[in-house]
Amino acid sequence: MNDPDSTTVARIVAEMRRARRLLFITGAGISADSGLPTYRGIGGLYNNELTEENFSIETALSGSMLEAAPHITWKYLHQIENACRGAHFNDAHAIIAKLQDQFEVCVLTQNIDGFHRDAGSRNLIEMHGDVHDLYCTRCDYSATVADYSQLDIPPACPRCHALVRPRVVLFGETLPSHAIQHLYRELDEGFDLVFSIGTTSVFPYIAGPLVQASQASIPTVEINPSDTNVTRFVDYKLTSGAAASMRAIHQAYQAPNS
Repeated sequence: MNDPDSTTVARIVAEMRRARRLLFITGAGISADSGLPTYRGIGGLYNNELTEENFSIETALSGSMLEAAPHITWKYLHQIENACRGAHFNDAHAIIAKLQDQFEVCVLTQNIDGFHRDAGSRNLIEMHGDVHDLYCTRCDYSATVADYSQLDIPPACPRCHALVRPRVVLFGETLPSHAIQHLYRELDEGFDLVFSIGTTSVFPYIAGPLVQASQASIPTVEINPSDTNVTRFVDYKLTSGAAASMRAIHQAYQAPNS
């Protein structure tokens, strides 16, 4: 992976010195430096392959499959959680959280690994939820677990014995209204600088805030080794990894006279 371009980093830092409110939009790529695979923010275990049951992974991880055959959906949820197990947030998550000391920071993530929360980000919109948050599909039981190692698969509610599921958005399910409303409130308040990190921006609610910022002449940054759906809209592009890029930006921001 190449080093972050120092000229681009300096220009990003110059924009930061004029900014008060920052928006970070993050996808699976920000967690790649933590050792997580990158399958559209879910965990890159199945690229273009069918499951053992001959379903696409999107079908196996859908709301309709959870209702019809919860053991199948939970089998792959368990595999995804297992891929995350033992991994921790990296420097990119930590630096975004640390920037809360100098800026008003909002994080919009499509990741379900919980790393932004663990790193200390407070104004956090987990658009797809967190795989560690569980709730009963019948009663009001809920719990947060460190991992799935102690769960029966599929797990049953300890109170009413109905199916328990994670508080994540499965394929075909609607986004949580509280997360959408939170995003709208933040966008209404406006941002001075928008970062897109490690996401291909295939979803309109992930691409939209950056595109709208660009159209309003608000500076935008993309950190991604590949071109994406929003690359043509960004002012500053870094093709290094998320952690290396955020370290370079943070070090330059802290340096005097930069």
